[in-house]
Amino acid sequence: MSWDWDYTRAFLPDLLAGLWTAVQATALGSVLAFALGLVWALLLRSGSRWVTYPVHGAVEFVRNTPLLVQLFFLFYVLPSTGIAFSPLATGIIGLGLHYSTYTAEVYRAGIDAVPRGQWEAATALSLPRTRVWTSVVLPQAIRRVVPPLGNYILSMFKDTPMLSAITVLEMLKRAQEVGAESFRYLEPITVVGVLFVLVAYPTSLALRALERRVAGPVATAR
Repeated sequence: MSWDWDYTRAFLPDLLAGLWTAVQATALGSVLAFALGLVWALLLRSGSRWVTYPVHGAVEFVRNTPLLVQLFFLFYVLPSTGIAFSPLATGIIGLGLHYSTYTAEVYRAGIDAVPRGQWEAATALSLPRTRVWTSVVLPQAIRRVVPPLGNYILSMFKDTPMLSAITVLEMLKRAQEVGAESFRYLEPITVVGVLFVLVAYPTSLALRALERRVAGPVATAR
């Protein structure tokens, strides 16, 4: 089977539209995962078992069930309760909720890595608890967790083909439709792989550069 460039040029706009959908889902899903993960991490350190036990149970449940099952639940089961979202919004919520359970663990590690002397100094100064977190602990913890959080952005991007299961027209779904119309899958599926590399590889290089930039001040602080 030879490569058909005319056929490739004809369907490329459709795949680029799917790429844009995947990028949107990744970007908005990352924002949700990072924000919700920080909430989980803070609730798990609340010190009250009435808070930590239910939150721990919810986080473990989401972390130990497949993303695809969660997407199906949000898209097919949740509307029966009167709560329904568009396919793309459902995909963003699913990605954000699923990965928030992993980013919560990253935040926990970052908070634990803050030197004990910083906590003791804040206590000695009689700073309010809220100010201890916002001015002392979180700025140092977030600086430490930036690199691992960045890795989850790539993981989310590579999981976006799962959104096709809930009818989101991302790259793979569009490639399947193009292939089904022409009975040629070589070009669309190959181009999907190339587009993933063209986005993921530069992003990974940028994340490594960010990691080196962030590691300097952290190392100095130690």
